[in-house]
Amino acid sequence: MSATKENVNHIGLTDEEVRQSRAAHGVNLLTPPKRPSLFKLYLEKFQDPVVKVLLVAALFSLIISIVENEYAETIGIIAAILLATGIGFFFEYDANKKFDLLNAVNEETLVKVIRNGHVQEVPRKDVVVGDVVILETGEEMPADGTLLEAVSLQVNESNLTGEPVVSKTTVEANFDEEATYASNRVLRGTTVVDGHGMMRVEAVGDATEIGKVARQSTEQTTEPTPLNIQLTKLANLIGKIGFTAAGLAFAIFFVKDVILFYDFSSFHKFADWLPALQATLKYFMMAVTLIVVAVPEGLPMSVTLSLALNMRRMLSTNNLVRKMHACETMGAITVICTDKTGTLTQNQMQVYEPSFYGLKNRGELADDELSHVVKEGISANSTAFLEEATADGKVKGVGNPTEVALLLWLNKQGQDYLKLREAAQVVDQLTFSTERKYMATLVHSPLLNKKVLYVKGAPEIVLGKCKDVVLDGKRIDAAPYRSTVEAQLLGYQNMAMRTLGFAYKLVADDDTRDCASLVADSDLSFVGVVAISDPIRPDVPAAVQKCQSAGIGVKIVTGDTPGTATEIARQIGLWKPEDTERNRITGADFAALTDEEALDRVMDLKIMSRARPTDKQRLVQLLQQKGAVVAVTGDGTNDAPALNHAQVGLSMGTGTSVAKEASDITLLDDSFNSIGTAVMWGRSLYKNIQRFIVFQLTINFVALFIVLLGSLVGTDLPLTVTQMLWVNLIMDTFAALALASIPPSESVMKEKPRKPTDFIITKPMQVMIFGVGLLFACILMGMLLYFEQESMTVRELTIFFTFFVMLQFWNLFNARVFGTTDSAFKGISKSYGMEFIVLAILVGQFLIVQFGGAVFRTVPLDGQTWLLIIASSSLVLWVGEGIRWVQRLRKK
Repeated sequence: MSATKENVNHIGLTDEEVRQSRAAHGVNLLTPPKRPSLFKLYLEKFQDPVVKVLLVAALFSLIISIVENEYAETIGIIAAILLATGIGFFFEYDANKKFDLLNAVNEETLVKVIRNGHVQEVPRKDVVVGDVVILETGEEMPADGTLLEAVSLQVNESNLTGEPVVSKTTVEANFDEEATYASNRVLRGTTVVDGHGMMRVEAVGDATEIGKVARQSTEQTTEPTPLNIQLTKLANLIGKIGFTAAGLAFAIFFVKDVILFYDFSSFHKFADWLPALQATLKYFMMAVTLIVVAVPEGLPMSVTLSLALNMRRMLSTNNLVRKMHACETMGAITVICTDKTGTLTQNQMQVYEPSFYGLKNRGELADDELSHVVKEGISANSTAFLEEATADGKVKGVGNPTEVALLLWLNKQGQDYLKLREAAQVVDQLTFSTERKYMATLVHSPLLNKKVLYVKGAPEIVLGKCKDVVLDGKRIDAAPYRSTVEAQLLGYQNMAMRTLGFAYKLVADDDTRDCASLVADSDLSFVGVVAISDPIRPDVPAAVQKCQSAGIGVKIVTGDTPGTATEIARQIGLWKPEDTERNRITGADFAALTDEEALDRVMDLKIMSRARPTDKQRLVQLLQQKGAVVAVTGDGTNDAPALNHAQVGLSMGTGTSVAKEASDITLLDDSFNSIGTAVMWGRSLYKNIQRFIVFQLTINFVALFIVLLGSLVGTDLPLTVTQMLWVNLIMDTFAALALASIPPSESVMKEKPRKPTDFIITKPMQVMIFGVGLLFACILMGMLLYFEQESMTVRELTIFFTFFVMLQFWNLFNARVFGTTDSAFKGISKSYGMEFIVLAILVGQFLIVQFGGAVFRTVPLDGQTWLLIIASSSLVLWVGEGIRWVQRLRKK
């Protein structure tokens, strides 16, 4: 293929220059993100603060096991650690596998370049700095560069700036001063939607804008999740309580039964010291037992199970969760930074209002001359196409989005644009250019049986070339009507709409002039304007209101113009009449602010327009400095750095692979409404974790109290290691499943977001843990003292063990509705598996008691004793039900 006439001035690089450029600037490939190894992914699970405490407990438990040659407790704790870390690892690995969406873009796509004075095709990955690339409609830019030529060139920059149509030119006088990137600059990943041109490559691979963005999107962020912050505090508290109680107990007994009991002055040989050493070792073991008892083995597993279950169940609400902690973090977010195109809007230009003055209702086509002019003009005077309807019945277009919108409108009117276009024989055509700002096509019209010139473009330009306006079947002078049209256009522009003006002219058959000459006569007939917009998604205003009522701030960050961004904010209910310039800013102005100035404004900002990727990322990081928990939504590559640095990144299902790779959750239906759903799930999940903590720590408090008090009054712990294993591990697992399966509640959306600094154990939780725990401990200690009046038999120990388990069993029902005034039985059938779990605990306890024998140190109990234990212990539930009933009455 030889160089075309327009390319003769550009001979391009020689083969040697290509080699030198590749050596100096590298290949045109994006470095793929680093993936952590499976081993590293598994090790990350040990960063859980409660798992760390468990590891310490396992070490102490192992010391006891070696001394006493009884390893059941140690095995139980290690099993709890492996189960919790294993579940977490499996679910994240599985999600990562499903989520490998940064598929290498086809780097073998052929690109037309000029080398050695000839046009040739090379794979995109072989393009180098200095190459001259030929650009045609529908093609993607292979690299960043500067335009050498541009003919009617329009580029879709939505991947980088959010703007679907940007006019590009090499004429400096026509540069758009407000554009995010210079009007003569084109960028890798953007697409030519109209016209053609030529560019000289200036950056390839990672040095391109999209390369820099992709690199920022894969940086490792060290921002801890709110749940991790709170669990760290809880782990520290549990550790302090456990070690303090153990230290105090050891000190008391060591002083009382060793220091004050033995006369060390009479010790002369090692045998004299042996009883004192044995007593010291015994109390050391008791202290270690206290530490082990204080640590909630089931907590990390409960959190992991809750997150894993929610991860799977959120998929049914169109939230594909990739990073497990993101499920819960969504419940803590205080700010959502959302992009506009594709998230708030439908990302498809549509005719908002056709206003053809001579038509009935200004938009109804009939069988008259003006209707023929409108439908033939839209069909023939266009370079766009419609594709076949997809499986879901949607028709999509190819080409300039505003022209596609016109064809879609015509299609809805039941008109076949292709038939009309093919029937109209084109004599001459002027494609749209940024200099002319209009497009003209001269055709032989079979509908009007004449030659017709059709013109469409910027309304003020087209109207300026008209002598009259077709209005209700009459032609009136265009000059006096201009002010009416301008007022109409201003109304549309204030609503952030794109507008097109339409005109036509009947041409004599013997007139041989071309389009340019015919338009120059300025004697066209103006037929009307069409307002085109990217409409907001119907569910967005309600979803924004839902988030705001939940105490979550919403901020729009877009590459679009200030006017368009503000109008969209107004339509979704974000921008209010009382808002001022303090509540909006452009990316350039934001970049010019110092960190101190920006920090002063970030919480008040509602709109950032003309934003670049780095502006969005800086906004996220400054919001985090102000203590906000930030979620970012986006679908373009430009959104990736902010998606990565936010506590939760939400990408769109139709977004770019770079955006998805940087995110934590993908909204499969691209709906802002799914964000509200994710917040509800996150908040409900956090409440479920709190309920489990109440249940778990009540058990631990009771066990700790019995060990400590029992030791003080001289009673040994009446639960064996295997019995404690059943209580600590099996019941914890069942309880975790039961409490994690509680369905989400809409009521959580009426609450304000919690602060990341808040302690996970609230005051009501403390009252429940210590109040109920103290009550249980007193009852159990009373039983111990009653049984110990004589020596305790195995039957009495079995009754004590069963009563202890049944107290926790009934308390599980209370924990299930903790924080509400609901009955413990409300919605129990929706908590899938709750019935099974209740049954499993009862059957498990029955089998252990009746058939456990020497292993569990139990003897079978008769039916009457079973009924007595179940009935008396169930008072825990009925008292709870009574308290909640009174609370419900008070509310009413």
